Formats: sequence, C-alpha cells, structure tokens
Amino acid sequence: MKLDHTLDAAKKDVLTAKKDGTRVEKNLHGVVVVKPVIHSDHRGRVFEIWQGEENDFWKDPVVYCYMFSLKKDQTKGWGLHENKIDRYTLISGELTTILYDARLDSPTYGQHQVVVLSNPGNRQLSIPKGVWHMNINTSEFETFLINHPTDTYHHDAPDRWLLPLDSDLIPVDVKEYFPKQYGA
Repeated sequence: MKLDHTLDAAKKDVLTAKKDGTRVEKNLHGVVVVKPVIHSDHRGRVFEIWQGEENDFWKDPVVYCYMFSLKKDQTKGWGLHENKIDRYTLISGELTTILYDARLDSPTYGQHQVVVLSNPGNRQLSIPKGVWHMNINTSEFETFLINHPTDTYHHDAPDRWLLPLDSDLIPVDVKEYFPKQYGA
C-alpha cells in the first residue's frame, strides 16, 4: 500500500495498556494510583475510600480531610508541596492530573506522568512531596474530589508553591491535555 505525505507528519501510537487492561506506563517515584473496591447492587454503590488499614496509599495517618471541586473546563495548578503528600479520591466527574518530578534525588527526576481519574477507573491518587501537579476537569460537569493530605492546612503559612499554567520551567506542553474544541 502506498500512502501520501500525510504519514510523514504523523506520529505512531504507543502502547498504553496490555490486553488485560493493565496500564503500561510507569509511575513517578512515590506516586500511587489506586482503583478502590466498589460494591454495586440494585440500590446503588458503596465506595471504600479508606478501609482502616495501612497500605501503600494510606501509609501515613489520616490527619486532615477536605473536599474540592473543579468546574467544567477549568484547571488548578501548577502546585507543589514541600512538607505534605496529597491523597486525592475522586467522588464524581473526570480529572486529568499532570505530574512533574522536581526532586533532584528522585530516580524519576525531570520526568512527567499523566493520571486520569474517572468514575469507572482509577479513583485515588497519592502525590509525593516535591512533585508539581496540575488538575484539569475533562468532564461535562463539575468534578468533586476529597483530599486526605498528610498534614493539616496551615492558614498562616501554607505549604503550597505555585507556578503559572504555561511556565517554561516545567517541560510539559499542557495544551495537549486540555479538551479540544474544533471550530470554536
């Protein structure tokens, strides 16, 4: 088969999941992505956020909890914490989180990772200290999450550093992760 010049400009698709649905990309060092247990029947669902036991996601104690949301087509980030770990649990909607490892002593320093949290898929994400993160609502509706960070929020001295969305300091073209609108 002969093809025209359009193939020269194309990029080959890459493997993202094995035949059994297992994702093939590697997590940044310390990032934990979880699909928690969900029990469904004719009445509704029970979603086990925390089962009261220590595991990779809940190895640090639960000390604080809050809910946050992102409205349709909105983003939060870039943000980074030096002293706490964020532990997100998606309640409803869909969220794309872009992570960038700024930790000089990390084996994944300088790499980035994209995690999609969705109702039928992975719904929990642990973001280590020193990892920049940005959240993009890719749902048609407002997206709701609960965060169980490993430290309380200190209103007088927040552990939160911010960079602009289009910062040249993070080598990720975030525009490619936003919902595309053609003809607008």
